[in-house]
Amino acid sequence: MKKFIRIGVDIAKNSFQVHALESEDGRATKRKLSRSGIVKFLAEVEPCLVGMEACGSAHYWARRLGAMGHEIRLTPPSYVKPYVKRGKNDAADAAAICEAMSRPNMRFVPVKSEDQQATLMAHKTRDLLIKQRTMGVNALRAHLAEFGVVAAKGIGHVEELVERAAAADLPAMVRATLEVLVGQLRSLEAAIDQLERAIVVAHRRDPVSRLAAGVPGVGALAASAIRASAPDPHIFKSGRDFAAWIGSTPKQNSTGGKAKLGSITKQGNRYIRRLLVLGAISLLRAAPKRKGALSDWLAALRARKPAKVVAVALANKLARIVWAVITTGEPFRGALYAKA
Repeated sequence: MKKFIRIGVDIAKNSFQVHALESEDGRATKRKLSRSGIVKFLAEVEPCLVGMEACGSAHYWARRLGAMGHEIRLTPPSYVKPYVKRGKNDAADAAAICEAMSRPNMRFVPVKSEDQQATLMAHKTRDLLIKQRTMGVNALRAHLAEFGVVAAKGIGHVEELVERAAAADLPAMVRATLEVLVGQLRSLEAAIDQLERAIVVAHRRDPVSRLAAGVPGVGALAASAIRASAPDPHIFKSGRDFAAWIGSTPKQNSTGGKAKLGSITKQGNRYIRRLLVLGAISLLRAAPKRKGALSDWLAALRARKPAKVVAVALANKLARIVWAVITTGEPFRGALYAKA
């Protein structure tokens, strides 16, 4: 069998570029392979380091090639780009991947299991359907407003809007179009409920997800998304690293020993950050009826900061608490946020 110290693979739908090194100063083996060819090539190679960009289908190939005995390293594409010497093609990308994965301080993406990918698929599909529902509701409001039919804002007032439209004297074409829009909205609502039930079922089967959901403001949806997106929380050195990963920490522009912090970066996982911010907003509404260290911290912060700034700061704190809970295995201490 052939022996290499590491192999960089630039993956695509049907074309794969391989950059394999026998030694640090040796010549590289460069091949362009098909889907079946990449499997055959790596099956004839002794187990070694195989690197890929963490992009579409990367986790599938990581699981499949890892089953052959290879050690898989998934590198974020933004960390690979600086190692592309000149020009942009598959061969240069494979060489850059091979170089990037050898760096001692490089960060890698943990390989997700099929169950974690399935949970994320449900989350992302639910998010897509919610966007489509919002588009449909906005279209319904805009069209009916042209005929003088209006109702209060919010998803909870859609049925009221539909009832007012049914009682109004509208042209036949408008009623036919209204039937199509309302039918689509109700179909989307049923699909969203079905996905949420599936997510909750998967959440209840996972002890780590249930542990994260014990943190106030972190429900089953956020806990499940965190568990599926960050399968190994120990890759983060601290809770701040985890919070930075979801983009809820301040952006730094420091130099000369002077720390300058700006607004939150909004980088990282936007979906988890949004769920935590929404949970923080609901938590703020109940905070006056609570006591404990967390409630006292919120009261002091609200006295000097706007409500939405406090919500983002609370989301940042919740992210750090979740990381501490799932890494230590210790449940959230209820005394920190108890009923008054």
